[in-house]
Amino acid sequence: MSNNKLEDGTADLAEDRPDTPEDEPAQEDDRPRQEQDLPLVKMEDVITIDPEATDVDLNHGRIGRIENLEPLVKLERLYLRWNLIKKIENLDHLTVLQELELYDNQITKLENLDNLVNLEILDVSFNRIHKIENLESLVKLHKLYLCANKISIIENVGHLTNLTMLELGDNKLRKIQHLDSLTNLTQLYLGKNKITKIENLDKLVNLECLSLQNNRIVKIENLDKLVNLTELYLSENGIEKIESLENNKQLDTLDLAKNRIKSIENVGHLECLEEFWMNDNSVSDWNCVSVLAANKKLATVYLERNPIASDSTYRNKLKLAIPWLTKIDATLCR
Repeated sequence: MSNNKLEDGTADLAEDRPDTPEDEPAQEDDRPRQEQDLPLVKMEDVITIDPEATDVDLNHGRIGRIENLEPLVKLERLYLRWNLIKKIENLDHLTVLQELELYDNQITKLENLDNLVNLEILDVSFNRIHKIENLESLVKLHKLYLCANKISIIENVGHLTNLTMLELGDNKLRKIQHLDSLTNLTQLYLGKNKITKIENLDKLVNLECLSLQNNRIVKIENLDKLVNLTELYLSENGIEKIESLENNKQLDTLDLAKNRIKSIENVGHLECLEEFWMNDNSVSDWNCVSVLAANKKLATVYLERNPIASDSTYRNKLKLAIPWLTKIDATLCR
């Protein structure tokens, strides 16, 4: 399954990735040259057709086309990761399929999925898709992975009301929108995009994990309806102040690393907080660290590469302020 948690990337609020295919350099296969030169493989050369099979794993096979799977009418899970497939096709007969993985191929369009009415998991991450479309029949989807594509608008997902997980990290999104009907979502991943504002999330009252890492957000806001949120990832943005978390009392993980925050504040009410990541900010006043003494479940704190971390007694001071810490900056406390 796709890595759906912490999206990597560098945050530069001034940097702007291209918006249109015409503006982009040609995308090349990043596999080693000797591997690129190998011929494509046909499916019939790498699979023995068993009509009783429920699982087929064809990962990393240099397969160039989906074909010749007609006898597999009982197939429930099909894995086609790390191949050279350019088009979704020839799947119409797989009507009992529940999971389809096409991670890391060369697919440019979501299409030919209409007959897969029992699909619960679809992973088309790391492809070349520009638009979310043609998912009308997939109303049973629980998890949709579209990480690392070229999608610029969240659209055509409103009918997927059974979704519990939506992964749209590493795309070209500028706005959070069109999610109001997805009230069963518990995980939403939108990291490494171009989003400038936290908004349009009020209806997602069951959301437990929200990732907005590596965007262009400058203010924490509009989270008051997300009372079930337990994980909030906002690293690599332009946030200057910790605020507007009054209703998010279930948070156990708060990631604010690599922002522009100067003071630790407005977190004392987070009684469930266990992980507090604030490395690479601008905290220089030791007095504000004492605020964390109110968080009795706090186990891990990251404050490295803040001005206070240059103090030679930094770890000792942290431990004195919060005696129950078990880890400081990835190092266990003694």
